[in-house]
Amino acid sequence: MAPKKGILAADESLKTMTKRLASIGVESTLENRQMWRQIMVETEGFENYISGIILYDETLRNPLPNGKMIADILKEKGVMPGIKTDEGTYKFNDKEETFTLGLDKLEKRYEEYKQMGAVFAKWRAVYKVGEEMPSKAARVANAIGLAQYALITQRAGLVPIVEPEVLVLEGSHNINVSKKVTYKVLETVFKWLERFGG
Repeated sequence: MAPKKGILAADESLKTMTKRLASIGVESTLENRQMWRQIMVETEGFENYISGIILYDETLRNPLPNGKMIADILKEKGVMPGIKTDEGTYKFNDKEETFTLGLDKLEKRYEEYKQMGAVFAKWRAVYKVGEEMPSKAARVANAIGLAQYALITQRAGLVPIVEPEVLVLEGSHNINVSKKVTYKVLETVFKWLERFGG
């Protein structure tokens, strides 16, 4: 992070990017998706407000329409390229709570990502709020996953962004329940980060 600059999340999955392009009548081809990214990073003054940008695998891996790699453009502007490393979620119970996938082969993927210019990574775990949710299983399993990710990331020489996303805006609960659940989730995440040495 740099003073008065943020980190831009531009790590939309293929499915999400397809929806965004469809909303403006643009076909979701690799070239169009990469053109979208090129316009974003070549916008004049972009680097005055952004210190880092989280990218999707496809965006980091493929050249932009101008033939350049996005990581090279970002580094020229003093913006740090990052990579979304989680591979989505798996529903593991009848309440549709999820566990984040992608830990297998993560070390190997980092070898590639570092060569492509990534200097940090992001991993997201999602926690639903509701009656008896998040369950202890969801809290602990995802906290352990986040801690494993952080440790693997640090060992690979990248900086991990740990993102426990508590879905406080979904459901009929009040702000006090949101606070209580968020506290419990963060407490569990920090406990496991400490145990893994992250």
